[in-house]
Amino acid sequence: MTNAIPKPFIELADVHKSFGTFPVLNGVSLCVRDGGVVCIIGPSGSGKSTILRCINGLTPINQGRIRVGEFQVEKLRTDREFIPLRHQVAMVFQQYNLFPHRTVLQNLTMAPVQVLGEKPAEVTERARSLLAKVRLTGKENAYPGELSGGQQQRVAIARALAMQPRVILFDEVTAALDPEMVSEVLSVIRDLAREGMTCVLVTHEMRFAQEVADEVFFTDRGVIVEHASPATLFKAPSDPRLKDFLDKVL
Repeated sequence: MTNAIPKPFIELADVHKSFGTFPVLNGVSLCVRDGGVVCIIGPSGSGKSTILRCINGLTPINQGRIRVGEFQVEKLRTDREFIPLRHQVAMVFQQYNLFPHRTVLQNLTMAPVQVLGEKPAEVTERARSLLAKVRLTGKENAYPGELSGGQQQRVAIARALAMQPRVILFDEVTAALDPEMVSEVLSVIRDLAREGMTCVLVTHEMRFAQEVADEVFFTDRGVIVEHASPATLFKAPSDPRLKDFLDKVL
């Protein structure tokens, strides 16, 4: 008897999303296994970031289905219904979105204490270990404005991890960084991927996508044009739109 293939942890089926009369997603379907690392690439305006925002319910969809674990995302309505989902699905944005008037440690501990009701002492201990994980030990009492962009983005990643999620969505997290800061952020993400964290990344860092991804999805005009392992997608693209895109970015 063969072992059954485990159900994907994230599943999008025929997802459509329009902003007003402008269609952004035109029937997107994709799956991410538990512990998988998926990169979404494509030209600007192709719907990449919208896919991430739909997965965690920040952007409601017009049609289709999105399942994350046991959550049927499109059926969630209230803030109370979204809290358990957001506990499992963290998101790190291009802009760091840290509270400027709070210290680094306070930025990490606020949500677990105030939203999840965890004990402050336990959360603080976890936050300190997460700062060590992202190589920021000693910055606990610094304010975001005292940190470089790369350091702020690593704080944002640690803040996402403080919620103990099953999945982290990364939305072009290196796009606003100076080149020398990109590698320190990618290094943290690389470590998370190796440790088995389920990661979905929208990225322009093609070499990084080739290195860390199990599967790469290429989007254009709101559809998944092609998806494959990095070795296949980057070395032997079949769709002319993907070939043209890779010629420009590689």
